[in-house]
Amino acid sequence: MTTDHRTTALLLFSAFVAVTLIITTWVSRHRQGSAEEFYAGNRLFSPMENGFAIAGDYMSAASFLGISGLIALVGYDGMLYSVGFLVAWLVVLFLVAELVRNCGRFTLADVVASRMRERPVRIAAGTSSVAVSVLYLVAQMVGAGSLVALLLGGTGEAVQAWTVVGVGALMVIYVSLGGMRATTWIQIVKAVLLLGGTVTLTVLVLLRFHGDVNRLLHTAAERSGHGDAFLAPGLAYGGDWTARFDFISLGLALVLGTAGLPHILSRFYTVPTARAARRSVVWAIGLIGGFYLMTIVLGFGAAALIGPDAVRASHASGNTAVPLLALDLGGGAGTTGGTVLFAVVAAVAFATILAVVAGITLASSASVAHDLYASLRRPGGKPRSEVAVARAAAVGIGVVAIALGLLARDLNVAFLVGLAFAVAASANLPVLLYSLFWRGFTTRGAVWSVYGGLIPAVVLVMLSSVVSGSPDSLFPGLDFQLFPLQNPGLVSIPLGFLSGWLGTVTSAEAPDEARHAETEVRSLTGAGAA
Repeated sequence: MTTDHRTTALLLFSAFVAVTLIITTWVSRHRQGSAEEFYAGNRLFSPMENGFAIAGDYMSAASFLGISGLIALVGYDGMLYSVGFLVAWLVVLFLVAELVRNCGRFTLADVVASRMRERPVRIAAGTSSVAVSVLYLVAQMVGAGSLVALLLGGTGEAVQAWTVVGVGALMVIYVSLGGMRATTWIQIVKAVLLLGGTVTLTVLVLLRFHGDVNRLLHTAAERSGHGDAFLAPGLAYGGDWTARFDFISLGLALVLGTAGLPHILSRFYTVPTARAARRSVVWAIGLIGGFYLMTIVLGFGAAALIGPDAVRASHASGNTAVPLLALDLGGGAGTTGGTVLFAVVAAVAFATILAVVAGITLASSASVAHDLYASLRRPGGKPRSEVAVARAAAVGIGVVAIALGLLARDLNVAFLVGLAFAVAASANLPVLLYSLFWRGFTTRGAVWSVYGGLIPAVVLVMLSSVVSGSPDSLFPGLDFQLFPLQNPGLVSIPLGFLSGWLGTVTSAEAPDEARHAETEVRSLTGAGAA
């Protein structure tokens, strides 16, 4: 890009940041003192508003940047992410949405603690929620660094580092000042912008090939260097049995992980009733489904028009494929049309990142304040406002996410989110399903279920090639790789369910039949729900 075009791009790029800060400032003028206002926006959002916000929360940098980049690099196998992310919502719709809305107030731990001894359950569920949230945040930070570095005309480490720091600072401001109300409106605006930008790019790609999808696919295959193998399974996950098991592991994590994501579960508390929560999910599925279909077109469009080599040269993991595609569709580098379209797409992608990090940070700070602080506070000590603790927690979580984002800046964002989904499916989903549907579930079973999924998932990632043992690892100069798979879900998800069962059957504590009956009635009817 020329200097003039880069200036134009930066001006357009900065506009969304200004708008979101205005929204946050406006919302912060309303009183944010109560926990219900800060965490759930007083439960005043309609199903349509919440559906758009859920879509905005879910369609992350992994979706817009990472999936399209993976499809551009590995073709068919990259579509696993699109399919997995979408199918996961059926689990949420049929098993989770209404029941969670009826049983809890603000967090996952509320659902589990409704029929268990609160302190150990809240500590376990709160710890797991923070771990999942931080992993998810790291993916968004990496996406932001790649995007802004490309926008500024370079891929230098300093540019990416300062971008990660800037995103972290913005997310702390959004959550600390605006709470759930500001976060929701940022997510709604972002969803509208993202869907509009994705539709525009999809139409332009199809027009470039005169609506001939078959021609688009064959052109992508020809430019990929892999021929017809680019359009068939196995390019990324078919090399050997290890790769195939990694494929199964990733699929399990994607399909089961959504129902355990803290920032998605927290969105069900922002509507007044369980029926509204279910209708929110229906709205979200429609929006998300259309979006993921379009990411497939964008991925193959980037392969056909830009070429995998050029995509890989810009970012080794493909995170910049969509902005490069926009530049080409607008007329190419150095043209006003290309620069404007590139800047608009970059702004939309950055909006995506900011909205998602705000939602994740709010959910994790709620877990710290509502679950961990309330459970670990010394008896007799001077209590602090829960909202004040949540605001302080947002700062601490932001610092941790920034540090890890700087460390993982060369990894693909969709891949990083796959790891977060694996931890959520291993630690959060088993305890959630057992609590809702197993009459004999006990406190020990709940605690064992969380730690029995969380610890193996984190340890297996640490011992995989993600962290060491390959040129693409976090620490390429070290080698303590022992686990052959990159995604731990195939092992850690069954361990989470097994640990919950084992903890329950070995527990001396008798299950509380009365509290289970109360929880069952409340989850199914909404009687007594917050």
